[in-house]
Amino acid sequence: MTDAVHDVARGSERLLRIGVPSKGRLADLAAELLSDAGLTFRRTDRTLFARCRDMPVEVTFLRTDDIPVLVAENAIDLGITGADLVAESGVDVVERLELGIGSCRLALCVADDAPLADPAALHGKRVATSFPRITRRWLGDRGVDVHLVELSGSVEIMIALGVADAVVDLVETGSTLAANRLRVLADIGRYETVLIQNRDVADAELVDRIVRRLQGIVIARSWSLLEYNVPRSRLAEAEQVTPGFHSPTVMQLEDPAWCAVRAMVRRAEAHAIMERLEAIGASAVIETTITNCRL
Repeated sequence: MTDAVHDVARGSERLLRIGVPSKGRLADLAAELLSDAGLTFRRTDRTLFARCRDMPVEVTFLRTDDIPVLVAENAIDLGITGADLVAESGVDVVERLELGIGSCRLALCVADDAPLADPAALHGKRVATSFPRITRRWLGDRGVDVHLVELSGSVEIMIALGVADAVVDLVETGSTLAANRLRVLADIGRYETVLIQNRDVADAELVDRIVRRLQGIVIARSWSLLEYNVPRSRLAEAEQVTPGFHSPTVMQLEDPAWCAVRAMVRRAEAHAIMERLEAIGASAVIETTITNCRL
């Protein structure tokens, strides 16, 4: 009996188990995130389990849409999956952390030339989707009764095939919609990848440690560290541009007319902030990537 199978057989004595997608882009992103958080493992071909090196944790490789159910059933303690799949499953789990990856939106779409301006116009019509629970609830809240065509894939072509009058599907860039001559009639929800937890984990302390580690990586990916020199006469303006997480660090330079400033900034805003700093006379402006943090 292999170690992985033996752990399964032991039931309650097993290691804390984290479920991650077994394949696809999200599988790679989840593995990278866990590695950055110090949960390193090596997966071999066809392996369903991998032991982490420095923590009493094993990683389980699963279908992404099975992970919410398996977390709820206590087969795994933590899971990395899409918030859309959690909502669609309808299971009772704890969402511990948004992971800042895999962002998408779920939208109600119709043909470009369809004479429909409002979801209410779909009353009595056919809607194809892989998200029947979410779709039924969203339309029902608006008093729209439709015939749902439940599918597991290729939803976007159902209007062209004459199967449906509208579809509810995930939209990322919109290129798939354009290719299939569809337009968004209404947004149903926005989702991203999340870390979920079973409500009855045996080792809550270890789970909290893992969540805190992952949180440090997720936050670090959203921030950069800016360092720059600025004339002391413009320091107050600079501090308005870079207030930092709590406040900036200011250091006196050998030249008393100048000071050095260090502050955390939102990574998405770094370029614009650097331009504003230049405009008030800052120089030697440097952006440094933050790989981990505790805030």
